[in-house]
Amino acid sequence: MRVFVTGASGWIGSAVVPELIGAGHQVVGLARSDASAAALTEAGAEVRLGTIDDLDALRDGAADSDGVIHLAFKHDIAFSGGFEEAADADRRAIDTFGETLAASDRPLVIASGVLGLAPGRLATERDGHAPVPTDSPWGAGPAKRMANAQAVIALAERGVRSSVVRLTPTVHGDGDHGFLAAIVAIAREKGVSGYIGDGANRWPAVHRVDAAHLFRLALEQAPAGSTLHAVADEGVPIRTVAEVIGRHLGLPVASVSPEDAAAHFTWLAGFLGLDSPTSSAHTRELLGWQPTQQGLVDDLDKGHYFATPSA
Repeated sequence: MRVFVTGASGWIGSAVVPELIGAGHQVVGLARSDASAAALTEAGAEVRLGTIDDLDALRDGAADSDGVIHLAFKHDIAFSGGFEEAADADRRAIDTFGETLAASDRPLVIASGVLGLAPGRLATERDGHAPVPTDSPWGAGPAKRMANAQAVIALAERGVRSSVVRLTPTVHGDGDHGFLAAIVAIAREKGVSGYIGDGANRWPAVHRVDAAHLFRLALEQAPAGSTLHAVADEGVPIRTVAEVIGRHLGLPVASVSPEDAAAHFTWLAGFLGLDSPTSSAHTRELLGWQPTQQGLVDDLDKGHYFATPSA
């Protein structure tokens, strides 16, 4: 298949591209910079210059492909106060792909998230399809992104083989600069590896390589309107994560009260306190996906999250 990939040089995309090429697919990656273009060329992909705001580039890329994997999202804007703006840009991209692929039965696979789907209980692929609440504690942005995922599922009715791959809050691996790296940085800065309350709340996790494999399976096999979970560890207690970080950095491990969480963890506090265990049982049964990489704790223990810039 000829596959158009947005976010192709990002953390997930840079694993998805070689996964696709290794399976015999031809990849065209969207690149917004010369550096991204060079990385894609080196990986063996074709390059289409543009951003997710360039709807003509998205339209042309989709029209010239046998399928689309949409991974790009304005995370830098989203986590600096502009989540709603980022979600709106994402929706415009999704609508463009939907219009281009309508009545073609070609696949459209997008990335979404599992965090907060069903706080306090084991979330499944069935969760998140009810009307989206508008009273999210993080504002309208996350609710809009969930609505975007629902819009992709609805494209199945318009002749698009659409699917949503929900990612865990930490897609870990060597080179990760996301949530987990931010938690490590905060521990360094504060001189203590903290967790909120009793730290019993759980985060699901998946290795980047396993997530990339699921995106390929979704492209190749997922039935129209599928919701899939890229989840290997169903739920790792945040206190366990803090203990591993404390051990590697030689720092004390301590509870941070919910009242003090915002001051200690800044923008991460609202996410870090969530209890979001998540299942991927349906995804495994549907597509035969089986994670093969190390789990979150074992990956932390490899030490790459704690290397200093000069190391």
